[in-house]
Amino acid sequence: MAELVKTKNVALALSSGGARGLAHIGAIEELEAQGYHICSIAGCSMGALIGGVYAAGKLKEFREWMKTIDRKKMLGLIDFSLSLNHIVKGTRIIEAIMEFVPDVNIEDLPIPYCAVATDLKAGREVMFRKGSLFKAIRASISLPSFYEPVQRNDMVLIDGGVINPLPLNRVKRQTGDILVGVDVSGHDYKAQWDEMQRLAAIQKADKNLKTRILDMLLPNNIEFNYYTVLSRASSLMIRQNSIMMAKLMKPDILVDIQMNRYGTFDFDKSEKLIAIGRHKTITAISKYNSFWNDV
Repeated sequence: MAELVKTKNVALALSSGGARGLAHIGAIEELEAQGYHICSIAGCSMGALIGGVYAAGKLKEFREWMKTIDRKKMLGLIDFSLSLNHIVKGTRIIEAIMEFVPDVNIEDLPIPYCAVATDLKAGREVMFRKGSLFKAIRASISLPSFYEPVQRNDMVLIDGGVINPLPLNRVKRQTGDILVGVDVSGHDYKAQWDEMQRLAAIQKADKNLKTRILDMLLPNNIEFNYYTVLSRASSLMIRQNSIMMAKLMKPDILVDIQMNRYGTFDFDKSEKLIAIGRHKTITAISKYNSFWNDV
């Protein structure tokens, strides 16, 4: 029987999750702080963005830039579009990041990288392992109905999380490495529901003029409107896909981060989200180390 050898080389898969994907930064920082070496990386949606920036060696610069993001700056990065299939073009945000993360060919990155997108026409997964890094990222982050889909080679590309929200099966493996997945695709749904009810109760008890006007425009049962029902249903389906992928691939370390407060567009909460990612990664690594201590 071959002797078990503990390795520090990591093949890392990062999930979709919108702004919650900023927790990926904390996960990466903690892995490195504990001496792990990320040798390859794959991601979809926000995971593709964070993974690509890391592979390009610009994660620190990206984190510092995110600290400057507030609601006003977020609005300035949104290039609204009058279209039937999207709200935002998605060009302005990519151009802003490219100011401090120059575009490179994926094959020229120091570590293997893969971004996952979805071809809406063919209904299949599309992987980017070469070509422009930012073209791959832009395709992978194309949140359906929000960002403009990417037209490429007769394909209509949207968010990779639609098909493969945790691409554990797309990261390049090396002999003796360990497979690590960071999953921010889900919510703590019960805790999130309780928090919504708490905030609704506070709003109802507040009788100032501003709140009364908001009550008329956004009634307390807003959680049942078309947008929130469709968003919740989509989130549940994506979460189930990520759970099934984890069961199929059985990563050595799974950092499962379910949040009850932060949503898809909370990009102005970067430091809080990064801290959550770091804390959850500490717990996951501790569990992994306990296994080896028992061997």
